[in-house]
Parts: sequence; C-alpha cells; structure tokens
Amino acid sequence: MSTSPISPRLVKGGIVTLDPNTSAIRNVIALQYNPDSLTRSMQIQSMPGGQDGTRVDALRLRGPAIETIKLEAELDATDQLEFPTKSENIPAVQFGLHPQLAQLEMLINPTVETLLADDAMANSGTLEIIPLEQPLTLFIWSKSRVVPVRLTEFSITEEAFDTALNPIRAKVSLGMRVLNIDDLGFQHPGGHLFMAYLNNKQQLATRAKSAALTVLGLGGLP
Repeated sequence: MSTSPISPRLVKGGIVTLDPNTSAIRNVIALQYNPDSLTRSMQIQSMPGGQDGTRVDALRLRGPAIETIKLEAELDATDQLEFPTKSENIPAVQFGLHPQLAQLEMLINPTVETLLADDAMANSGTLEIIPLEQPLTLFIWSKSRVVPVRLTEFSITEEAFDTALNPIRAKVSLGMRVLNIDDLGFQHPGGHLFMAYLNNKQQLATRAKSAALTVLGLGGLP
C-alpha cells in the first residue's frame, strides 16, 4: 500500500556517535520502531544533610540532576523477508537481524583494530595501558531531546529465527545515564550538548502556564 504524499513524516528516535575530540559524526542508528514508552528518572543532587547540629543548606543544589533513561526497542525482519529478491532486503535474507544487533553492540565494545593497536604499543613498551575511550554517544528523541549518554544497561531477547538460525525478531532493552557538565566539563563537546539540552528544558518550562492559588483551594499563603 502506497503512502499518501500528504501523510506526516514519522520522526524516529535513535542514537548518534561522535568523535569525542572533533564532534565529527561517526554513525547514525535509527530505531526501526519507536518504543511505546520511555522511562526517565532523576536523582536530585541536593546538599547532604547536616550532622552534629551543622546548618543544612536545604535549598542548595550541587549540580544538575542525574538523569537515567530506559527503553525497549523492537526489531523485526519479517517485512524484508517477505520480498527476498529486493536488493535492499538481501542482508536480511542472508543475516537476519545480525547486522542491526551488531551495530548496537558495537556501542559498548572497542573495535578489533583498537585492541590490536593498543596491544602492539603495550608490547613495544610505548604505551601505558589505560581504559579505551569510546565515541561520544548521543540519544536522540526529537529535536527537543538530544543528550549525551553513557550506556549502563544492555540486553537482547531474540524471539524468532530463520532456518539458518539467524534472529529475525528481537527486543533490545537499553539503559542510559545522561552525561552532564559534572561528567564532561563545560568545554567538552558533550558538555556543550548537555547545556543546550538543559537550556531547551528551561525554555520549555516557561511555556507552562502557572496556576492560580485558588486552584489549590487557597486564597493566599498562610
């Protein structure tokens, strides 16, 4: 069935990886289907409570709230397998969902080339082993929500397979922690992106109408 030319274009959520030094885009991953729900939680960075009679800074914040995001994405190769002779569907016929799953898994794995290069330098005595740096990862959920994140949870449930045991239907659960200026600093590309995200949130908050005290059953404050 053809799509009407006047139908609204569906915006998809997804993940973008950037070079952490140059901000050059390395990879763009669009979710096949937008999840029906998105869970976000905030850990408030308030000042610790006072001890031994010390005054409590009850209204002070140590920094931005620590935000975590969880979602479950569905992948399905059934439509591609229905028309196996189309050129764009050949990868699905040969590998099922392996390419899409591998693309997501490489978000949390270093490349083979990076591992071999670091091992060679370490064996030659020219490199002190330090944790490998991954690309800067952005979670995109509309133009109002572009945030730097670190993946903290990742699980895959493969639910159906073809005759070669390639997965053809799967669910991917992702947990992400939003990286803020406390993690990255103001000068880091990810720090700039977080500040833009926070500024957008601040501007959106001004668009919410303030209710009158009478709505709360009060004529005024005590």
